Amino acid sequence: MAAETSQSLERGLRLLRLLADASAPMTITALADALQTHRPVVYRLITALARQGMVHRDADGRWRLGLGVLHLAQRIHPLLRDAAAGPLRRLAEEVGATAHLTITDGGEALAVAVIEPSWTDYHVAYRVGSRHPLDRGAAGLAILALDAPTEPGYVSTSGQLQPGAHGIAAPVTGVSDLRASIGVISLEELAVDEVGERVIRAADEVRAALT
Repeated sequence: MAAETSQSLERGLRLLRLLADASAPMTITALADALQTHRPVVYRLITALARQGMVHRDADGRWRLGLGVLHLAQRIHPLLRDAAAGPLRRLAEEVGATAHLTITDGGEALAVAVIEPSWTDYHVAYRVGSRHPLDRGAAGLAILALDAPTEPGYVSTSGQLQPGAHGIAAPVTGVSDLRASIGVISLEELAVDEVGERVIRAADEVRAALT
């Protein structure tokens, strides 16, 4: 019985992942083919998931992720903030710049944790919840670098999101399904090589806290 329950759970998780990766809603038949199992099995799984709001059936009978998954995704933000708090605090104090953890959300870069330095006369006011295109700014470009890693392992930009602002960010690697970066943003020019190494170290500390 335990083995059967474990198998059902695994299939249910695989089903959710299939829907998450799909470019369009899927039919029961397509899901059964992808899972290499029978349609009645998929129907039982998807019915249970639908009761919890994890999947939703469109008017044409195809299935997609439901709003219940969004609720779970939002609950992960406090976990990420806790893991990043120490590394971000050290980074902000060492560099004297606003440090942040940024993730992908709906095709955009979303800041989920921000820590400002305590000793500077002025710094960039960057807020949790700030969004910007992934292809602009160091934080988003560092996330995109997860797909095509480049040397030296960090990205630096100037003035792409805010005139006169400089950013350096590095991707958080090695955490399954997490697309995120750690970075700093400053109104003063940064020592790119030195700060880049510090940013990479902070990203590695976050990875270690999450794995």
